[in-house]
Amino acid sequence: MTVTATAASAWRVEVRGTVQGVGFRPFVHRLATSLGIRGSVRNAGGQVVIIAVAMPEQLEAFVSGLRRGRPEAACIADIAVSPADAAVSPAEFTIEDSVPAAGTSPEVPPDLATCADCLRELFAPADRRYRYPFINCTACGPRATIIEALPYDRERTAMRRFAMCEQCAREYHDPADRRFHAEPVACPRCGPQLRFHGATRDEALRAAAAVIAAGGVVALKALGGFQLVCDAMNEAAVARVRELKAREAKPLAVMVRDLVTAHTLAHLTPADEKVLAGTAAPILLAPRRHGMLAANVSPGVGDVGLFLPTTPLHHLLMHELRRPLVVTSANVADSPMPTGRVDLPVDGVLDHDRPIVSRYDDSVVRSLGSRATVIRRARGLAPAPLGLPVATREPLLAVGAQLKSTFTLAHGGRAVIGPHVGDLEDAETLQAYEAALRRLAALHDIDPVVAAHDLHPGYLSTALARRLPRRVAVQHHHAHVAAVAAEHGLAGPFLGVAYDGLGLGDDGTFWGGELLLADYLGYRRLGRFSHAPMPGGAAAVRRPARMALGYLLGGETTIGQPTPQGLAADAETQVIRRMIERDVNCPPASSAGRLFDAAAALLGLCEENRFEGEAAMRLEHAASAALRAGDADLPGGRCEKTVPVAPLAWRLERREGLWVYDGVATLGDLLAAKADGEPVERIAAAFHATIAAVTVLMCERAAAETGVSTVCLSGGVFQNRLLATDVLARLEEAGFDPYIGERIPVNDGGISFGQAAVAAARLGAPSRHGTP
Repeated sequence: MTVTATAASAWRVEVRGTVQGVGFRPFVHRLATSLGIRGSVRNAGGQVVIIAVAMPEQLEAFVSGLRRGRPEAACIADIAVSPADAAVSPAEFTIEDSVPAAGTSPEVPPDLATCADCLRELFAPADRRYRYPFINCTACGPRATIIEALPYDRERTAMRRFAMCEQCAREYHDPADRRFHAEPVACPRCGPQLRFHGATRDEALRAAAAVIAAGGVVALKALGGFQLVCDAMNEAAVARVRELKAREAKPLAVMVRDLVTAHTLAHLTPADEKVLAGTAAPILLAPRRHGMLAANVSPGVGDVGLFLPTTPLHHLLMHELRRPLVVTSANVADSPMPTGRVDLPVDGVLDHDRPIVSRYDDSVVRSLGSRATVIRRARGLAPAPLGLPVATREPLLAVGAQLKSTFTLAHGGRAVIGPHVGDLEDAETLQAYEAALRRLAALHDIDPVVAAHDLHPGYLSTALARRLPRRVAVQHHHAHVAAVAAEHGLAGPFLGVAYDGLGLGDDGTFWGGELLLADYLGYRRLGRFSHAPMPGGAAAVRRPARMALGYLLGGETTIGQPTPQGLAADAETQVIRRMIERDVNCPPASSAGRLFDAAAALLGLCEENRFEGEAAMRLEHAASAALRAGDADLPGGRCEKTVPVAPLAWRLERREGLWVYDGVATLGDLLAAKADGEPVERIAAAFHATIAAVTVLMCERAAAETGVSTVCLSGGVFQNRLLATDVLARLEEAGFDPYIGERIPVNDGGISFGQAAVAAARLGAPSRHGTP
């Protein structure tokens, strides 16, 4: 990057990364002007190109300052410096019009939460944008949700429908103004307007707030789609939202006015505060405090999903109501978030006339001690690209899996991950998936010729992959651990620990508790969880008791004890027993997720998974209760572990060349502890400690065999904070270098990125899909 002092005094500086739509050009202008540099800056394709003319020491300071002082939302991937022709540079520093650039691919900047400067103006009575719900500047406002084409300029966004008034135009063209080239700039005179039940502007806002205050449910047009809003302390209102969404038990997100309120609802660390207040403003899952919120906001689980207002409209609503609000997508069950209109029988729709060009749900993040992991990558995070460890010479599409579906587009060393759409199990979600794919492929100028896909032939994503002439099949758990390795830029080989619900293995059975030796080209299975039949297939996923019976009656080993009373209805138990004995519709699975389900059922914590992962979440909640000192406000803002818990019994055996953890022994000890009157919460904690201890021992055995000490943890089971933090700590203590997904979800939302990393490596290397 550095050009020596003997180089010409005119430099061409090319900056790549997320540098468009985040106030980067105005920042460059201010920096250059402060250093006395003349020249120009412009968007050119997917990069920012700067011509800078000054003395070499000034230019060195300028390039260094690009990284140090960059806008918070900007992400610089690379800075390239080369000599330029000083004759082409003007006498001052200017911002020039955007131009396309051959050989470069543009980036779609994510939406940004309202900045502090705009927030001050929003509530300043003397300001001309006082209480204007569409206030923004170069540091905040809509981006991905309004862009129609690139480069990112106003005439290629949904804002082209709104002609700037004289005052907004003056700000837009003034280099000294923070709205200099802020593409969504608007004000009450020239910008979008609210409407609600015939009322408009501020009257519409106050009318909607009154309906919510009275216990009603309002649909609100947000950045990436319509949301349902109600009073989070009103049990009847929350129940109505659940009825409208057909969401019986899955937790609902809660918007709070500020961090002070957030602390009253959840135990937060300083790292949590930083996540909540960042430009992405995601939903943060944090340990819930008792009180205030309606009990049916997050029934039976230990976390509550909190987020701060993401738009000026949300800030104004919070200011009017001064109470926590349930704010959740206005969709039914798992259908896509609506963007055009809401067909639900709500008590009113707070609408406006700025079109939503692209659907984006809210992002979700969960803290893991000093780290955090993305659960859902959407508004504020997607579609910012990530680098690939191996560049792909051909444009490719990775289609993901079936649940929490995402796609990844890749060309060269860059991968663009599409936003969360939902579970790819119906026509409506498939249409939304395909629409998002077409749009991002066009915006990023990627026309894929190769598709990477899961081994499962029945996934809709696999059917999509068949439309392309060339395909690369990637085993589910290999994709999981490759995603973590690729995110952290690891070269490999590495040990991959993949714990999830189900994924088709290369032997035709369902996997889900896997230890792999892997690189991007291939993998070798080193260990697994023991097999157990899934009586009824998908029915065993919905009914954890079925899975428990599968382990007790048909596992690789048995515990030699009678079936516990009350595990399932007598008639159902007999049917399941016959299914297992006759091996009828009982596919075997070596799944960590299913073992968690079985443990939850045996402890009486969950009879039915009303949403994915409910049994495991209830098990974690019970375990956490045993490890904390009540609800006391302890130092650090978090409920700290105070009671050591010993693991349950377990076996790790060598079977057919693999290390196999026999979960049946653990379940047998769990039942014995329960029969002895041990508290359920303490048994749940012991179960978690068992899985952590087993994981580390499996890694130690694998390291002794392979000499590899780098470990990548992935799979939906590692969304479990208690398990993930314990395993990470134990691995570090044992001398390993452990990694977990942070910017990429460890659940199936990260599968497409892992598929892209594997496919890119295979496309550029001799054929080798076996052992690394």
